[in-house]
Amino acid sequence: MTNHARVIARNAAIVAGATLASRILGFVRDLVTAFALGAGPLADAFFVAFRLPNLLRRLFGEGSLTMAFVPVYTRTREESGQAEAYAMARSLMVWVLLVLGVVTAVAMLGAGPLVRVIAPGFADDPELLALTADLTRICFPYILFVAGMALCMGLLNASGRFLAPALAPCALNVSLIAAALLGVWAGWSVPHCLAVGVLVAGAAQLALQQPSMAAVGFTWAGPWALRHPGVGRTARLMLPTVFGAAVYQINIVIGTMLASLLAAGSISYLYYADRLVQFPLGVFGVAVSTAALPSLSALAARGDLDEFRATLNASIKLTLFISLPAAAGLMALAGPIVALLFQRGAFAADAVSATAWALVAYGAGLPAFALVRPLVSAYYALQDTRTPVRVGVVCLVVYVVSGVGLMQVMDHVGLALATTVSSWANAGLLLLGLRRRFGPGWATFQRQGLLYAGQSLLMGLGALATVGLGRWAVALIPLWAVGYAALSLVTGVPEARLVLDALRRRLRRR
Repeated sequence: MTNHARVIARNAAIVAGATLASRILGFVRDLVTAFALGAGPLADAFFVAFRLPNLLRRLFGEGSLTMAFVPVYTRTREESGQAEAYAMARSLMVWVLLVLGVVTAVAMLGAGPLVRVIAPGFADDPELLALTADLTRICFPYILFVAGMALCMGLLNASGRFLAPALAPCALNVSLIAAALLGVWAGWSVPHCLAVGVLVAGAAQLALQQPSMAAVGFTWAGPWALRHPGVGRTARLMLPTVFGAAVYQINIVIGTMLASLLAAGSISYLYYADRLVQFPLGVFGVAVSTAALPSLSALAARGDLDEFRATLNASIKLTLFISLPAAAGLMALAGPIVALLFQRGAFAADAVSATAWALVAYGAGLPAFALVRPLVSAYYALQDTRTPVRVGVVCLVVYVVSGVGLMQVMDHVGLALATTVSSWANAGLLLLGLRRRFGPGWATFQRQGLLYAGQSLLMGLGALATVGLGRWAVALIPLWAVGYAALSLVTGVPEARLVLDALRRRLRRR
């Protein structure tokens, strides 16, 4: 086990712990939102409005800005020193605010036509269309704050600090929980309260990063230049990553467009199911890729490709070790999980069933969703952004073809299953690209991946046998997790020991 693998495991444990707190708050947020809005037209309006700034967040924020910034920042720091790297970060922030400021102004002025494009099914209901456009105008400036937060995240991650950025989503969850409860208590429009809560959360997320930025010696008051060479390199690297992120976001936009043509509530069913899949993906899948990118970038900058390949294999093994049992558990207990979390208030039994089936379809793709992140991080660390874009375009075609076909017979569940199909195609093509770059012998994760799949299947079958217990079946999830971990330790899985040691070190520090 390489030293970089241990560093990644340690940092991933930090990110996972912080993200776990955020995801728990996220479940509370979804519970409160489901109680206040249900899964009807009002919920659809807010989710569409919130999805628009989220789209740009992925395009110009953490999805591409962080990925492009970290390798360039790392190289600038090694070649020109820390002061010059900080100057590059300030210069990049000026450009981010200028570009996204213009985009935000245009989107707010053209909110009505924008909603018609994103959710064409809303055109038949003028009141719903007007509400969604109004919510969009309130939510959209969120992108300015979250893009700044993404730049801070990249700088802090490159400096070996992962806790503050990982805790930032907590601010969004707390803000939306408070906004929804305030709307219900005061009798105000809950969708409008939630939209304002999004804007407040963006400002809080950016503000929470500033103490950590100061702790690493960074200050916003200092040299900067619009024509800083590091900004140019970041822009050249970022342009293809924006297109790559755009392909993924086009999937989401097309999915929203198609879901808006189905029965009312379809957008909400997919949203709630996706939120449940995002829990293990965010806690562990994103944690591994976030922790891996700085290490992979440093190795690529030094030209140490042997260690690079070893570190990438370790990241993939760790991802599979966690994502495979998570997928098995979500699919086996989809019904009880959705019922326990959401079945109250305006969220009725039919919404539970519809959301649970979407969760099963998404759950089958969870390992692929998780695998794509460290694989893309590897390409970005090598400053190869073209390959993920080409792969993404192919997978977009796969999604559209499979989505249009499957929704004819499976409604919204078909759209969720299409996401899974395209994600597995994405992971497979990215792996094939690395095989062409490094040769057929670079990958060493296959045997252990099969072992994890077998253990996960046993755990999933056991969990499925408890579905008859209803919501109480969810209480047994920790038991299945402990059983999987114990089996992994008995069979000598190194990732189990690695995760256990990282968690022990984290607990000792507390």
